[in-house]
Order: sequence, then C-alpha cells, then structure tokens
Amino acid sequence: MSFHEVRFPTNLSFGAIGGPERRTDVVTLANGFEERNTPWQHSRRRYDAGAAMRSLDDIEILIAFFEARQGQLHGFRWKDWTDHKSCKPSDTPAFDDQVIGAGDGACQTFQLIKTYASGDQSYQRPICKPVGGTVQIGVAGVQRTEGAEFSIDATTGLVTFVTPPAASAVITAGYEFDVPVRFGSDSFQTSAASFGVGDVPDVPVVEVRV
Repeated sequence: MSFHEVRFPTNLSFGAIGGPERRTDVVTLANGFEERNTPWQHSRRRYDAGAAMRSLDDIEILIAFFEARQGQLHGFRWKDWTDHKSCKPSDTPAFDDQVIGAGDGACQTFQLIKTYASGDQSYQRPICKPVGGTVQIGVAGVQRTEGAEFSIDATTGLVTFVTPPAASAVITAGYEFDVPVRFGSDSFQTSAASFGVGDVPDVPVVEVRV
C-alpha cells in the first residue's frame, strides 16, 4: 500500500466529525437468542473532514492535499483531536502512560500500543504512526533516553532497544500519535456559499491498516 508520511492540515481536521467503527455479525436464532461474532480484531476510524471547512481558502488547501494524494490512492496521517495521546487529551504524555510489554532478556523490539479499559474488559490498539519527537519510554519505572538507549520508528511505531530489557521488566510509553487514513472517495463537491465562504458537504476519510 502506498502511504505518504504527511499529516492532513491540523487546522482543517479540528472540528471534523468521526470516531471508531466495529463490524459485528449478528444472527438471531429461532428461540430469539443471538449469536454475535466479529471478523475484525481491531476497530477502524471514520471521519468527515467537510465539517471543519470554514472558508474558500480552507477548500483550496483541501483540494491541493486531495490532488497530491491522488484521491484514494495514497494514504496519509490524520490527527484525531479527540484521541491523539497516550493519556487524556487534557494531559501531557509521560513515559509511564501505557504498558507496552515486558522484557524477557532477549527481545529488543516492541510495538507501541494504547489500552482502552472499561470495567474488567480492555482493548489494545496498535499505534503505528507516533509523532516524531513525542515518544517517551520507560523500563522498570525508569525513563530511558532516545538515541542512547532506544530508537523509535515513526512510520511503524516499533521501539527498538540497544540492550534487551531484563526479564519481567515492565516497559511503558508515552506519546502523541496520528491515525493512518485515506480519502473515502475519489471525488467531492464544493460550492461558494457566499463571498469568501466555502461549503464542502462531505469529505469522507477512513482509517487504513498498515
């Protein structure tokens, strides 16, 4: 899959509408009970960028970005303003926000993840597009130094340690991240609602697997 490591303009994604999507197959049995199953291990986000357009200048920027991606052909980064940190949106990421694994004395590479918990249940979401310069890593409660002790691949979310963490050492991370997406259509319609004001009724954006 072709992916451009460029972020959709954040001033245009602010105010966009969207969120996570799941796919569940529901079969109603003859006795009224249901059987439910899902073919998806991970959720997928969908957004409408049109809701954030405020002027003809915004639309011009959108058109340029759309044409550079050739519609649906190339993926890109998207900032989800409601969910773009390892912590609460109002907090600052810290190295102990999320547990991403435990050392075994041999493994050097770990995937960034974010855990969503409610009650006794939880879901672990792979984070594949961290924002460069924001990733903090801790091992056994001690913050580590990027470059000297670990490296981060901002295109995959893989953390690689210079020295494998000791067995049972808890590995934690804090970061900001983007969502890998593509446009959901090869076309969209615009109009000049009034002088200097534009209107884009629907610009779908959908998360992609990377």
